[in-house]
Amino acid sequence: MKSHSVNNALTQQYVINDSLHQLFDAVNVVSVQGYDEDRRVIYWNVGSELLYGYSKAEALGKKIEELIIPEAMCEFVIAAHREWITKGVEIPAAEITLQDKYGQDINVFSSHVLFTNQYNKKQMYCLDVNLADVKQAQSQAQLKERMVKTIIEAIPDLFFLMEVDGTIIDYHGSDQKNLYFAPEQFIGKRLVELLPSAVVNKFQSHIDKIINQEGMISFEYELNMSHGIVYFEARVSYLPESHQIVAIIRDISEQYKSAEIIRNQAYFDKLTGLPNRFLALDRLSQMLSEAERNQEKIAVLFLNLDDFKKINDSLGHETGDKVLVQSASRLTECLGEGDTVGRLGGDEFIILLRATTEQSDVLSITENLLTNFRTPFVIDNRELMMTLSIGVATFPENGSNAADLLRNADSAMYQAKRLGRNTYSFFSKEMNAKMLRRFKIEEQMHGALERNELELYYQPQFDVKSQKIIGVEALLRWHNIELGNVTPDEFIPIAEHTGLIIPIGRFVLQQALSFLYELQHIHHKKLTMAVNLSPRQFRDAELLSFIKKSLSIAGVSAEYLELEITEGVLMSGQSHIHDALIEISNMGIKLSMDDFGTGYSSLSYLRQYAFDVLKIDRSFINGIPASKEDCELVNTIIAMAHSLGLMVVAEGVETAEQLSLLDKLNCNLVQGYYFSKPLPAKGLLSFLVD
Repeated sequence: MKSHSVNNALTQQYVINDSLHQLFDAVNVVSVQGYDEDRRVIYWNVGSELLYGYSKAEALGKKIEELIIPEAMCEFVIAAHREWITKGVEIPAAEITLQDKYGQDINVFSSHVLFTNQYNKKQMYCLDVNLADVKQAQSQAQLKERMVKTIIEAIPDLFFLMEVDGTIIDYHGSDQKNLYFAPEQFIGKRLVELLPSAVVNKFQSHIDKIINQEGMISFEYELNMSHGIVYFEARVSYLPESHQIVAIIRDISEQYKSAEIIRNQAYFDKLTGLPNRFLALDRLSQMLSEAERNQEKIAVLFLNLDDFKKINDSLGHETGDKVLVQSASRLTECLGEGDTVGRLGGDEFIILLRATTEQSDVLSITENLLTNFRTPFVIDNRELMMTLSIGVATFPENGSNAADLLRNADSAMYQAKRLGRNTYSFFSKEMNAKMLRRFKIEEQMHGALERNELELYYQPQFDVKSQKIIGVEALLRWHNIELGNVTPDEFIPIAEHTGLIIPIGRFVLQQALSFLYELQHIHHKKLTMAVNLSPRQFRDAELLSFIKKSLSIAGVSAEYLELEITEGVLMSGQSHIHDALIEISNMGIKLSMDDFGTGYSSLSYLRQYAFDVLKIDRSFINGIPASKEDCELVNTIIAMAHSLGLMVVAEGVETAEQLSLLDKLNCNLVQGYYFSKPLPAKGLLSFLVD
């Protein structure tokens, strides 16, 4: 009874607005604990429960040294906590070993933030990231060395080392039943002496090819063995340092015996068992022919699971696959005989409704689909809420062929997304107009650079304390003779989709650096220049060399260039993006995370990559004067960023009240209409003079 009253008192005295807890609760891959001035637990998120084993009820009110601090560290932790509370001596972020409820060691990267709440009480928040995977990776690397030899002995492939003229000089293979001759008969002999001429010719022609190119070449051949015809795949590669050929031979006879299985895999999705994209569109074409012949209507439904990426990111791809399988089952339940549900790929599905008579028939099925998904998915004893966005196109009103119907249904689905998700949308004339405008924008974009229609505007960035301009962000504007002013929200996604963002991005960087040189060397303004990089630009193999070359040509030092990226760049997890970011940082260029807080995994990215700047999205800044929750959320973001050594820029500052609050929260820089809207180059120069 006493423990409950203590916990209740703690909760009342140390309550922080829900927005802060929502931020921490949303990131269950990170353990977050909150402590009061006496080191008692006042907050314990799901991540802490998963990492340390104590439930929230068990942890609240307990002192930190009673829970996860090893006995040998207790005295140090208590002293460090007291030094921060009484003298302001911060606890540095570090890799440490703590312990869970069962006394097991837990390796974590731990960082801390200290607040003073509305009751003038100090609260410390500790953020712990589990390093178990790192330790396991180190152990696995050692294990791999021991496994390689065993693996080679276990696999069924035959390995041959040959001279370029086909002389066999070494051999390995655990299963010798597919050898045309015994090893003692072919070592030291040429292929031409051993194999049928047709097979020898195949080997020699591919050996000739591989000598003049990198990588590996594969081809197939067959041999009439004593136990029947055996089909082989040969993979050959060239070792230039020893002028030798490696040939890896595999028995692929089973593939020839499993033609029916292969054909099945060509037409059906392996995970869900549904018709795949190829088969679904083939059936749609057949249905269209029948509908036209019989003067019937059909409907195409394009379906997408809402926020499916969250499932993969937070719970893993195995859970995501189970969601897809259950989704396929639910979709099939709602259909009648003769209708088709297929999987197009990822979390996208298609439904083909045959011989529909009225729009109300389609509407009834669509609403039934939405209703069927409102029952929680049960995956591994966890309930998940999944919803659908559905786009509908009908024949003959919305298209006369499979390509048009699928495209229009896709457009309608995105309209459903814009309506708030968990709903449907029919393809309409208004949507068609939007689609036509998109096509027009894409058409006009192809000549925008040549016609000099693109122009850079620059939005100043100011130091909060001194209110002096310290840099600018380059923003692209487009005025077209036919379309007028086209907003970046319209043309940037299209440029990204078509690949035009590559030449446009190069134009932006060159113009921005040229103007930066003018600012620094002609007008003597030591400002920085922030330039956005889109996800598609990272696919450009020449991106890094172009950045280096552009800096050199412009005569600008790398330290004055800041490249802004969003989480969309990082979410793919591709290695070339990781390598590019490291190289950019090594060049001395600043890295900035733009639109912070609008994605799902910001904390992990901030720790994984060498960011210098964090930009808080304007959606968080808008509400800080009127909303205490928003204010504390921004305070938390700033504190966490500073604990990671990052500068913080607030976007969309429009009022003096916002600026004053950001000053109190120790925000470093701001940009927004309060100081200046984005200006063309001449306008910015006039602004600097004024």
